[in-house]
Amino acid sequence: MSGRLASKTAVITGGCSGIGLATARRFAEEGAHVVVADIDDARGAEVAAEIGGLYVHTEVTDKEQVDALFATAKETYGSVDIAFNNAGISPPEDDSILDTDLDAWRRVQEVNLTSVYLCCKAVLPYMLEQKRGSIINTASFVAVMGAATSQISYSASKGGVLSMTRELGVQFAREGVRVNALCPGPVNTPLLQELFAKDPERAARRLVHVPMGRFAEPEEMANAVLFLASDESSFITANTFLVDGGISGAYVTPL
Repeated sequence: MSGRLASKTAVITGGCSGIGLATARRFAEEGAHVVVADIDDARGAEVAAEIGGLYVHTEVTDKEQVDALFATAKETYGSVDIAFNNAGISPPEDDSILDTDLDAWRRVQEVNLTSVYLCCKAVLPYMLEQKRGSIINTASFVAVMGAATSQISYSASKGGVLSMTRELGVQFAREGVRVNALCPGPVNTPLLQELFAKDPERAARRLVHVPMGRFAEPEEMANAVLFLASDESSFITANTFLVDGGISGAYVTPL
């Protein structure tokens, strides 16, 4: 099947790497007009050229820049049909609550949670006017599980994303707008690679709990986002969409 997003306009934050980049490529393959938002201008121009889309420099914690992002998408392509609010960080300074200082806490909350609020707030008026739209917010499997190897602000931020997504999905369900949370398990992205390169033991402790015995690839997440963005998921909203290799369902894993 192809052309599942034909003539639809999709905005992707954090679109220059990892899950965002894989999704930008997948959406373009399916016929979407893709607007990539990021702060990596050199890479953004390359990605836009590769997929035949548009790059918009966007600091996702800045309301004016976020508003301008969605306005640009609307002005350029005539609609905003899909918003994949995906930008996020997981800095090494975010660790146990005993070690994470207030500045690190606030920075993660701003990028991971406040940015999703800003993006949803900016895009919803367009979708409500159109009476259609799909919003996909990147949460995480840690929004539904606890980890002894804590990243306290990251986990709290993703729990917030999940709760906000559920509420928006319920609030706007009868107005043609669906809102779902993608909850990835550990994914082989630059973000995870950077985190685990500094602490191989932490990586090993996580991998052993994944029943499939491996981390996901970004393309596997992109396929899940495509499903949530497309009309194939037309009766799915306010959903916790776990794509985690079974980790959230495991008591013990195979030997």
